Amino acid sequence: MKPADIAEQRVPGHPALSPDGRHVVVAVTRPDLDADEYTGQLWIAPVDGSEPPRRLTHGWRDGAPVFSPDGRWLAFLRSIKDAKGAEGKAQLWVLPVAGGEPRRLTSHPLGADEAVWSPDSTRLAYTARVPEEGRYGTAEGVGAEAEPPRRITKLWYRVDNLGFLNDRPRKVFVVDALAEGAEPTQVTDGPYDDGDVDWSPSGDLLTFASARHDTWGDDLVVDIWVCNVDGSGVRALTDGTLAAGRPRFSPDGATVIFPASAASGPIISAESVWSVPVAGGSATMISDPERHNLAHATGRVTPVEDGVLLANEWRGTVELLLLPYDGGEPKVLLDGQRQVFGYARRGDVLVHTGADQHTWGELYAGDKQLSTWNDTTGALPLTEVDATAPDGYPVHGWVVRPAGPGPHPVLLMIHGGPFAQYGWARFDEAQVYAGAGYAVVFGNPRGSSGYGEAHGRAVVGDVGTVSERDLMALLDEALKADDLDATRVGVLGGSHGGFMTTWLAAHQGHRFKAAVSERAVNATDSFVGASDIGWFFSDKLWTDDPSKSPLTYADRIDVPILIVHSEHDWRCPVEQAQRLFVALKLRKATVEMLLFPGEGHELSRSGRPKHRVQRFEAILEWFAKYV
Repeated sequence: MKPADIAEQRVPGHPALSPDGRHVVVAVTRPDLDADEYTGQLWIAPVDGSEPPRRLTHGWRDGAPVFSPDGRWLAFLRSIKDAKGAEGKAQLWVLPVAGGEPRRLTSHPLGADEAVWSPDSTRLAYTARVPEEGRYGTAEGVGAEAEPPRRITKLWYRVDNLGFLNDRPRKVFVVDALAEGAEPTQVTDGPYDDGDVDWSPSGDLLTFASARHDTWGDDLVVDIWVCNVDGSGVRALTDGTLAAGRPRFSPDGATVIFPASAASGPIISAESVWSVPVAGGSATMISDPERHNLAHATGRVTPVEDGVLLANEWRGTVELLLLPYDGGEPKVLLDGQRQVFGYARRGDVLVHTGADQHTWGELYAGDKQLSTWNDTTGALPLTEVDATAPDGYPVHGWVVRPAGPGPHPVLLMIHGGPFAQYGWARFDEAQVYAGAGYAVVFGNPRGSSGYGEAHGRAVVGDVGTVSERDLMALLDEALKADDLDATRVGVLGGSHGGFMTTWLAAHQGHRFKAAVSERAVNATDSFVGASDIGWFFSDKLWTDDPSKSPLTYADRIDVPILIVHSEHDWRCPVEQAQRLFVALKLRKATVEMLLFPGEGHELSRSGRPKHRVQRFEAILEWFAKYV
């Protein structure tokens, strides 16, 4: 794989299954290097596999399809370009399934979020951000630089890749989907952020997630609420102890199911499945945090007649489980060496999208593959590695090898989080570096998700030291192979992986020829106030001990290091890169800094396609020079 080959990626989203279970619709997205944007359309396929998927829509960026309960309509989100090529915000559209042109339903200045149908298939509920008057283009002829100052009173006031929150909260809306020219009705109000709406099976209630308590915006509490469809009768179902989201009514409407983690306590917590009665009562956890953690790629749990569907992270896989409502032993519906992206089930019909080591993502009915959007011939395979840390703890990972006999130079690649996982999926980072001739070693040391909460929490308070032991054990085990060259090794990672790259460059620099530290946390002291999440994340994970911060050891870094960062990164702000660069430059160390304009923390995953290619090229150039 070459860097520009990201243009060949076709990634499917969450599938929508027709009420009769015969057809499935899914959005497929790809990078467009010529436009330097992402484009996507909806595809439809018969579930029985009798025909290949065909393109259903031809918009610039279409996504989030959902069938009406009567099967006559398909709601979806569409972004369109204006005459100058500028992409507009995603709006809600509806398409007649029997044939005809889609019709636009909304015109929100900041766009709309995905929708849910009323049980009678006439209305749609959704959320949309409502801008403060005079901001975000709502005052004609007034640009962002001429708007009045923002008055900040809450800790949770901004988020990476979105921006400020206090002047554009999400609100719940309802719109008549069938009446021409119907105007949406705003259901919720106030300064609160109301998200993730769902409609009750009886059609008389809505549920949503929101922080509406006295200290909202200054802590992590998000409760689950219900209200009447006209917005009256708002009441909380949860008790102010959880960080909850994406509530969904059970099929009988008696309970609301939602994912949540503790709003206080340990910073590393599994996102578990909870149930709470609509009539009132205590919320109950129905998943096991040592075995189950909601996969972020899916971001949702789905109640069905016989339980709750959960895409669960487990040892580098994302499996699909059916959790009983009473919290009993789950049933495994999909497992193996794959990662499930999205899924839908009606009765006995189960469809899903997902990736394995051969493909960026395809559409399946059960284990039957329905699509062939991606070419699998160039994928380099994964080989598992099981190592043992000095204290006897097991460390799990993989190697992706380039073609040929070797000995190959090696790159140790470290994931972000730290509560995240690498695993069984075709990963462009590993494929590009292996395509350039490097054996890529990567894995899930302590701190990672997918191995239980205790595995994740093992690094709290001593992240660098504990992770270092596991990562070096994994590297040493991989280097036992005859086709890997232990004398030519580089290290790289982003976010928490950047933290560990800087840490290893200081503590294990003699083992590496070069390093690339990307969008890193380098200075935990300033991270507290500079990062969008620093106020609740920093002290709980790293403590305020300067000996736990990579920047403390900058005087030990002698390995050539490339610092890669985005100018608009609010998760790990650019000052984290600047402080490390200046510290090393003043010592006349071999260091360069590569800054990407207009990008946030997610550059490597969802940044401008051309920037993603340029980033790959710069990293390969650095390692070619020094490794």
